[in-house]
Amino acid sequence: MYASRTTQLIVGIFALFGILALVYLSARLGRVALFPPPGYTLYANFDNVSGLKPGDQVSIAGVGVGKVMKIELHNYRAQVTLHIDPGVQIDDQAIAAIKSSGLIGDKFVAIALGPGEHDLQNGGVIRHTESSVVLEDLIGQLINGSTAGASSAASSANSAAVNPAPAASPGAAATSTSNPNPKSGADQITVP
Repeated sequence: MYASRTTQLIVGIFALFGILALVYLSARLGRVALFPPPGYTLYANFDNVSGLKPGDQVSIAGVGVGKVMKIELHNYRAQVTLHIDPGVQIDDQAIAAIKSSGLIGDKFVAIALGPGEHDLQNGGVIRHTESSVVLEDLIGQLINGSTAGASSAASSANSAAVNPAPAASPGAAATSTSNPNPKSGADQITVP
């Protein structure tokens, strides 16, 4: 009850194609590159890359031009390795900023080109960077700022109670206007 060699060969080929298909799908879904894509590598150092991860997009004017390859700590700053597509030139005065798509959307690196005369080559460093804005920090600043504003208003009210405004000099004439009829602007009375 053994299968013939032809049947074994067909089953083996089918199993091999199945394994290759699984490897291909795993690589595509896991965003793993089996072969390095063409292009070149740039580096950018940030103070904070909160929310940015490998595989996120690099864009110029909203158009994707590359991917974030790696994020690591270098001299106590986050060094981001960027893979830039071939044919895209970035000058040495460009600004790399970590932006968010929407209020709490995915992060990406936005590059604004500058007036530089020289283009960065493979292994170059983008010197001008803007770090990620952390939503929790902004909320904390808003809360602390509103309580600080209320306490400064209370302290100014206390200082006004301690140091009242100076009284008018005796020689100054006091004038007061009153309008008994709010609909008529002609009935103004001046009291000496």
